[in-house]
Formats: sequence, C-alpha cells, structure tokens
Amino acid sequence: MKIGILSDTHHKVKRSQKNIDHLQNNGAEFLIHAGDIGEPAVLDQLKKSGLRYVAVYGNNDAHLHEYHNRYNLVQEPHYFKLAHTKFKLMHLPFYMSADAEVVLFGHTHLFECDFKNGTLFLNPGESCARNKPLSECAMLEVSDAAFNVTYYHRKNKSKHYDEQHFRFERV
Repeated sequence: MKIGILSDTHHKVKRSQKNIDHLQNNGAEFLIHAGDIGEPAVLDQLKKSGLRYVAVYGNNDAHLHEYHNRYNLVQEPHYFKLAHTKFKLMHLPFYMSADAEVVLFGHTHLFECDFKNGTLFLNPGESCARNKPLSECAMLEVSDAAFNVTYYHRKNKSKHYDEQHFRFERV
C-alpha cells in the first residue's frame, strides 16, 4: 500500500495542494497529515482528494477544533492499523517510543527517515517551505517484506520534484 504523507502546511494552501496532487499522481492510496495544518482549506483538500485520510492536530491548530466532526482529525498520539501495520501519528515528537511499527511526526520541519530496532521513524519535512526554499512530502510504501520511503522535495516556483529512496527490511 502506498501512503502519502505531508506535514507543516501552515497557511500555504497552494503548496499543500501541489504536494497532495503529486502524491496522488505517484499512486498514493491513503493520505496522512502530521499536523500544523493551518487552514480549513487544507482539510478540504484532503477530503476532496477522494482518498481515505487522517490528519492530526499540530501545536498551531487549536482554531481547527470547530471542524473536528467534519473531517478525520485526531489528537496525538493517535494509533491506528493500516496495511497490516501498526502506526503512531503525532505532530510533536514527544512520544518517540518504538511502540508501533511506523512512527510518523512533524513539527521540526526537517525530513527524517530512521529505522531502529524494527520501527520506522518518519517526518516528511515541511510542505510550507517556511524554513528553507523547499516544499517537501513523502511516500511510504508498505509491503510484508519492507518499508520503502520516497522523499520528495521541490524548490519554490519549480514544478519538478527531486526524490530520494530508502528501503528498510521488515523484521
């Protein structure tokens, strides 16, 4: 299963839509937003993608509570199962214990992909391109044998995404 992941969109609605479109064009079957959504329009984008999705509140998303019942918004840490895999989703990297097979987080605005003792820790970086001139997202492909991660990043005003690939054998 291919899972598109983005985080830290803040108020950059056009950038988030470009990343969602890119993830869908590359086969995403499910979308995950790791917090600091910023705008209700980003929640609309996730919903209108037609894909199943989940989004976690970030430290800048308290104003979105009024939309809680309209969208698949969850509080951190949120545990769920997808593709026969246990996930933990959060925004703030406060719950970094290896109590799931995949730990997804945001907040730092830095891409991170680390595999420790059978657990994948993944931060897709910043979609908003606030701290650096890159808009970032990631694709996680889950199979019985491995976790395949593709890190996508594009320079501001560019249409081209560069990518890096990582593969981790499942234990």
